[in-house]
Amino acid sequence: MGQPQVSILIPFKNTAPYLPECINSIMEQTLSQWEIIAVDDGSTDDSLEIMQDYAIKDERIQVLNNRGTGIIEALRTAYELSHGEFVTRMDSDDLMASQRLEHMVAALKERGKGHLAIGQVKYFSARGISNGYDRYEKWLNKLTCKGNNFSEIYKECVIPSPCWMIQREDFERCGAFQSDRYPEDYDLAFRFYENNLTCIPCDGVLLYWRDYETRTSRTSEHYAQNYFLDIKLHYFLKLDWNPKRPLTLWGAGNKGKTIAKLLVKKDIHFHWICDNPNKIGKEIYGQKLYHFNALKKLENPQTIVTVANSKAQEQIRDYFMTLNKKNMEDYFFFC
Repeated sequence: MGQPQVSILIPFKNTAPYLPECINSIMEQTLSQWEIIAVDDGSTDDSLEIMQDYAIKDERIQVLNNRGTGIIEALRTAYELSHGEFVTRMDSDDLMASQRLEHMVAALKERGKGHLAIGQVKYFSARGISNGYDRYEKWLNKLTCKGNNFSEIYKECVIPSPCWMIQREDFERCGAFQSDRYPEDYDLAFRFYENNLTCIPCDGVLLYWRDYETRTSRTSEHYAQNYFLDIKLHYFLKLDWNPKRPLTLWGAGNKGKTIAKLLVKKDIHFHWICDNPNKIGKEIYGQKLYHFNALKKLENPQTIVTVANSKAQEQIRDYFMTLNKKNMEDYFFFC
């Protein structure tokens, strides 16, 4: 086997019903210079045997046992034994579009270092796709089409974990899989953002994303909402917060209260605002809530917005425009 262009890292656990489709979609790629490094994270079904059968038939496939426990350790195990000039991840229950690898490699070769190849996604499920996943797919693809994914990074994970590719040197610069922070895909997206990578726009579907009841993102505690809010605040304070500017928090729902509690715990002073007349003037966690017009009295504030309603978000955007405030500079949507 010659030197692979692309290393495909696949952590897997109990996905036997879907593994053959996943691996076959890779075998059918228009680009053939790849290697699969698949790491079993303690499967109790036939997943390991299925992967081993594929490895016997194709020398481009390696199958290993996780040196630790969990998906991060599995990714580390795979990455340490990878050789490709380009690195990508694949989930063992999803499908690649046949041109995915070729498209991404060509895009990275054309753009050079400092770039991240991404692709649009399409959810599929035997039981149908929920409205939430449908909205997420449309939102994500709209960003990917223009390559401005990082403009809304605090809302949700803007880089689909099974549909990115990067040059190895850039990946190392971003810390590869060294971080222990979950959700690991969202943490990696923030590190891509932190290291000023540029997303290459893509107008085609390169990944078919399977949804089902026992999917890891549905069942693992590491993908609960509190983990997402914690990681958002962690990177906001690290990358975009200016402690010399007043900090405000807009919203007093569950997410707003969670962020407020985290700020109080970190002893970070903030002004709490909302547009709910039933909450204005009340105190929560020792913090008084004010009408959002209090923003006008603050000198050059930065605002975290935790209001989830899409119509309300548009109204809030319009309000910030009247104040000549800029997204990702003066205000940040956390949902």
